Amino acid sequence: MDATATTPFSTLIRTASHEQHTEAETSTFMSDLLGGRLGVDAYTRYTEQLWFVYRALEEGVQSLRDDPVAGPFIRPELLRTAQLERDLAHLRGADWREGLEPLPATAAYAARVAECARDWPAGYVAHHYTRYLGDLSGGQIIRDRAEKAWGFARKGDGVRFYVFEEIANPASFKRGYRELLDAVDADDLEKQRIVDECKRAFALNTAVFRELGEVFPLSA
Repeated sequence: MDATATTPFSTLIRTASHEQHTEAETSTFMSDLLGGRLGVDAYTRYTEQLWFVYRALEEGVQSLRDDPVAGPFIRPELLRTAQLERDLAHLRGADWREGLEPLPATAAYAARVAECARDWPAGYVAHHYTRYLGDLSGGQIIRDRAEKAWGFARKGDGVRFYVFEEIANPASFKRGYRELLDAVDADDLEKQRIVDECKRAFALNTAVFRELGEVFPLSA
């Protein structure tokens, strides 16, 4: 029997995208940011890019709520756009939208997310998974480092994006999320397409890190 037929889909999607996930996590920009070698301006620019991606991710949620594939994943406690906007107001001031522009890689990433939300709900699930489960996991490391490096209040303005106030037990929530993945309404071919889109999502994210690294190179 094909091993993929007996492997839980949540395990399959995690292991199949491991290489791309690691590449994103260990990008030079993120390593420098988490290592305290970049200033708050780099963190601010990164937060700006997240806003474009999450706006694309969350603008389509209403139309996806009743979709048999994507619908079960639409959880209001995950939504991040409002928290990002509060962080950006803290980081950039009340007129934070003025002059805000996505990097080319960010624009491409957001466009792909919006395309999946509009035309391919199963592909949207891939982007939903890579973003939100990452926020609940590695995102907490970013929050901790940001609070220490730039003096943000613990779980306060500037890092609210990483604070899921309506999720009391993240570990339990992630278990439930993986159960949703295991029960996803898709055949094996479609599941493989979701895995491929997951890899693409990580690659798109890595491209954003690469461009941020070009904007914020470390001084020699």
